[in-house]
Amino acid sequence: MAEATRLSSNGTAQRGPYISVITNRTTNLLIRGAMLFGVGVFLALVLNLLQVQRNVTLFPPDVISSIFSSAWWVPPCCGTASALIGLLYPCIDRRLGEPHKLKREWSSVMRCVAVFVGINHASAKVDFANNVQLSLTLAALSVGLWWTFDRSRSGFGLGVAIALLATLATQVLVYNGVFQYTSPDFLYIRSWLPCIFFAGVITMGNIGRQLALYECKVVQEKTHQD
Repeated sequence: MAEATRLSSNGTAQRGPYISVITNRTTNLLIRGAMLFGVGVFLALVLNLLQVQRNVTLFPPDVISSIFSSAWWVPPCCGTASALIGLLYPCIDRRLGEPHKLKREWSSVMRCVAVFVGINHASAKVDFANNVQLSLTLAALSVGLWWTFDRSRSGFGLGVAIALLATLATQVLVYNGVFQYTSPDFLYIRSWLPCIFFAGVITMGNIGRQLALYECKVVQEKTHQD
């Protein structure tokens, strides 16, 4: 593997092309956005598969086009939303001057993803006595996810705001017949849906923060080399 740095004719260290690329903010932003988009698409396919198999959501036959029985537009929309959320969280942290410091390692991020998948799985697979019990349980689990892996005020506020916006957008889609829920109990949708959105926002925010933390480490190494 080629060295990241080399010595110039006067003996000073110069950065190689690889370091130059990954320390460029615009390029790094695009790389992080693409990675977040890919994660969002993957999670959308997997989690939507759980919902469709359980007949929680139903798509018209003419729009079912993927091997995971998902409408073609669902993964790209989730991927785009994931990229925006993952880029927004570290940006808000910097603006507020409140850097997120809780459990900043990839093992914690992977546990957060696992808990999020578990919450979604519970909404599709576990049978509760009634929808109120299910909604309260998922709400407690979602808040527990935030408390365990985030605990920031900005994270909670953004999670609630984005979850409400996503719920409103889902209501509009269902109202216009794009898809439907088999047993809606709250304005055309399921009452637990905001909890799933909130947990998803917290999860993608943590992934975005971890990717931004890696960028900061690379920039610091660049500064030391300079």
